[in-house]
Amino acid sequence: MDYVLIGEILAGLMFFGVIGMLMLGFPVAFSLAGTSLIFGAVGYYFEVFDFTNMASLAGRYIGFMTNEVLVSVPLFIFMGVMLERSKIAEQLLLTMGKLFGNVRGGLGISVILVGALLAASTGVVGATVVTMGLISLPAMMRAGYDPKLASGVICASGTLGQIIPPSTVLIFMADILAGINSQVQMAKGNFAPNPVSVGDLFAGAFIPGMLLVLLYLSWVIFKAITDPQSCPATPFNEEEKKGIFKEVMTAMVPPLLLIIAVLGSIISGIATPTEAASVGAVGATILAAAKWRLSWTVLREAAVSTATITSMIFIILFGASVFSIVFRQMGGDNLVHEFLSGLPGGAFGAMIVVMLIMFVLGFILDTFEIIFIVIPITAPVLLALGLDPVWFGVMVGVNLQTSFLTPPFGFSLFYLRSVAPNSISTGMIYKGIIPFVFLQVLALTILFIFPELVTWLPKVLY
Repeated sequence: MDYVLIGEILAGLMFFGVIGMLMLGFPVAFSLAGTSLIFGAVGYYFEVFDFTNMASLAGRYIGFMTNEVLVSVPLFIFMGVMLERSKIAEQLLLTMGKLFGNVRGGLGISVILVGALLAASTGVVGATVVTMGLISLPAMMRAGYDPKLASGVICASGTLGQIIPPSTVLIFMADILAGINSQVQMAKGNFAPNPVSVGDLFAGAFIPGMLLVLLYLSWVIFKAITDPQSCPATPFNEEEKKGIFKEVMTAMVPPLLLIIAVLGSIISGIATPTEAASVGAVGATILAAAKWRLSWTVLREAAVSTATITSMIFIILFGASVFSIVFRQMGGDNLVHEFLSGLPGGAFGAMIVVMLIMFVLGFILDTFEIIFIVIPITAPVLLALGLDPVWFGVMVGVNLQTSFLTPPFGFSLFYLRSVAPNSISTGMIYKGIIPFVFLQVLALTILFIFPELVTWLPKVLY
């Protein structure tokens, strides 16, 4: 009996079994852990898995809960939810709409710019899409915008929180890649490898994030020129124009200062991500109080929402840990290593295949599900083949942005559908995001051809 072959077959079946369970609608964390335990029992029967390996789970869980980098996650989420609940994000949208509304495509441009600002100050995709859907979508419909274009702009702009720092996805990615990169480098004989930090990924993601914003803006401008009826101007009367400069400064400057304080302190190395996140959380609360928007109700809602989102993310991480232990013990990592190492084109050929797999998985899985399952399996092989960990992490982040837009399980589509009027059908929303998915694929291609767009800023700063 070939125990190695049996183990690898079971590992492969387990991977597809988890995906099948998720497609059936079972909760993510329980699908990961439950399916893994079932296959672990089968592996135990065939003597290719030993349940004593599960003893390491307790140490892993304690490590997650005491990891100083991961402590920043609930703080960043609180910062974003506070800015959204205190209506600061709403004020930004209304003000930018007045500033750009008198030109064709102006409302679309304002939504993209505000989406970028909210991404840099919140990083919470759901809150951003819902906020912009409630405020901007009715205004765009009244202005005569094509419902497909309006829906696409809002959904795509809301996903910028995935890649523009302080993205919670990048925080988890940095933590995972830091450990994998250290193991890979030590296996190569390098016992003093350059560490991979959250600051590295934040710096690396800055230019790609701006590239996506530029591509989105270019598409709206292109539509304004070639199809002006799809995004007409909405001129404001003289009364509304009065004091617009003061309004813009009041709405934009405080959040911008908060963004600069938080991201600037991380990227410059002045503060750790956790320290900067705590400043951001306190700063967002102070901003809400300064605008007379802070109350016990707002504070309670922000705290409950933060606890809910954080719990959801970490319970997925715990389930993924069970999957990782069973998969590795049964030889799944060797199977992946042999497959990726044997592909034509070396490291870049393997990278293309991994990117394609993640893109397809984005149609049916959430971002966190993909990174907790796929990154620990594929990253050791790709980094061992010589890929830059920062470039790899940012490429994954840009790629997985599409998972929020691609049907049938694109969460941004669900968020917008929940607040869109009945006059906008689900089909319109699906059609509206198609150009933006292509723009994200174009951005991914540009970053693949010119990796310096990712690696240049971290090298300059560090």
